[in-house]
Amino acid sequence: MVNGVAAEQAARVAGAVVDPELPLVTLAELGILRDVRVRADGGVDVAITPTYSGCPAMVAIRDDVVAALGRAGFGLVDVRTVLSPAWTTDWITPAGKAKLAAAGIAPPGTAPKRGAGPVPLVLGRRRDDVACPRCGHAGTEQIAAFSATACRELRRCPACREPFEHVKEI
Repeated sequence: MVNGVAAEQAARVAGAVVDPELPLVTLAELGILRDVRVRADGGVDVAITPTYSGCPAMVAIRDDVVAALGRAGFGLVDVRTVLSPAWTTDWITPAGKAKLAAAGIAPPGTAPKRGAGPVPLVLGRRRDDVACPRCGHAGTEQIAAFSATACRELRRCPACREPFEHVKEI
C-alpha cells in the first residue's frame, strides 16, 4: 500500500505549481490539476486538463510539475493530459478568482451550461456586466475579443478609464 502522507505531499507539491500564463494562480486554484497518485514503486502519476485542447502552455506545465515533484524527492513522474470532461472556468477555486481580481484581472462568472457532445467552437459569451476589478464599476466595454491568451479578453472601464483583462466564461 502506498503511503498516504506521500500521496498528500505529491498532490500538495503538484498543486502548488503556478500556471505559466497566469503565474499568480496555482494549478490547483486554476482547476486544471485533476489527479495525483503515488504508485507502489514511488513514482507519481499526475493528470491535468488544459483550459482548452490547443493550450500551448501544457508542455511548460508538464515540465514544471515534473521538476517540482523531482525537487520534492519523487522519482519517476508521469504527467498525462485528460480532455474529458473538458475544463471549465467553474473549476477555478474562489481563492484563484480572488487572486485574479487582486491582480487586476476580472475573474469569470458562472460558465454557460452546455449539453453533451463536443465543446462548441465559440468559447464563452459576450457579457456587458463584467465588473472592473479596480473600481468595481459594472458595465465595462470590450476592447478586443482576445488578449494575452485565447481565454481572456481585453476590456475598459468607463468610470476609471482603466483597461483590464477578463477571463472568459468557458
